[in-house]
Amino acid sequence: MIDIEAEVIHGKKIGRALGFPTANMSLEGYDVERGVYRSTVMIDGVEYRAMSNVGIRPSVGGKELLLETHVIGYSGDLYGRRLCVRLVEKLRDEKRFSSIGDLKEQLMRDYDSIVNG
Repeated sequence: MIDIEAEVIHGKKIGRALGFPTANMSLEGYDVERGVYRSTVMIDGVEYRAMSNVGIRPSVGGKELLLETHVIGYSGDLYGRRLCVRLVEKLRDEKRFSSIGDLKEQLMRDYDSIVNG
């Protein structure tokens, strides 16, 4: 398990467009293996299950290494808040998908494995 604590920053809102809004955080000062993780996040004293990506987002032309976390069951505004994301288990490596549709299908499979797995 790896804990990453950082401030939530604005992204390009691509996750939101795909149905998986994310809290984006810088990985400055952390050395974390790129990939998709089962994770947890504490918000206002409540622990939420989450799905996190550590990487550069090659399918959408990303270049900067970021932590993107989709917090399951949370819909509030997290911009500017300092969060601690716990990476619990690596599900798969980061990869480049040939289409946004393929990326969305994989995100749905990742989500399903966290919620129902």
